[in-house]
Amino acid sequence: MVFGLSLQTYTVIHVLISLIGIVSGFVVLYGMLNNKRLDGWTAVFLTTTVLTSVTGFGFPFKGVTPAIKLGIISLVVLGVAILVRYPLHLAWRKTYAITASMALYFNVFVLVVQSFEKMPALKAAAPTQKEAPFLVAQLAVLGLFMVLTTLAAKRFRPNANLAAKSASRAA
Repeated sequence: MVFGLSLQTYTVIHVLISLIGIVSGFVVLYGMLNNKRLDGWTAVFLTTTVLTSVTGFGFPFKGVTPAIKLGIISLVVLGVAILVRYPLHLAWRKTYAITASMALYFNVFVLVVQSFEKMPALKAAAPTQKEAPFLVAQLAVLGLFMVLTTLAAKRFRPNANLAAKSASRAA
């Protein structure tokens, strides 16, 4: 039992929150690549991604595991993203783009790990997750996120959009 729920129910809730975080994160990343704020999607992404890490701590574990360490790192990164996004109103837009993208990457990283643990075909291809298929998958995801994060940091200029809209309204 976890918080009064069976472990199976708790796991399903955790996975659903994680998947919502991943999907909404890709929408937010798409928005950054196209210089759009997408405020509603951003709130969903940041909330569900924080909840993903927080609910991850609810699973029974012994000692500090790699998942616990990643959860802590993710919450620190999310804290920076939320600080820059809301109280600082995107004053450090590159920092926001990088930290939001990192938070999404961490969720996708875990998705790949879990896929190789739970899906029979992937588990057969990399039973210990030290085999080439797992490493290739994780390196491909890392490479993709490095490119997308770099592009998002360069392209996301929401304050420039607001200034241009204000100038056009004033004219």
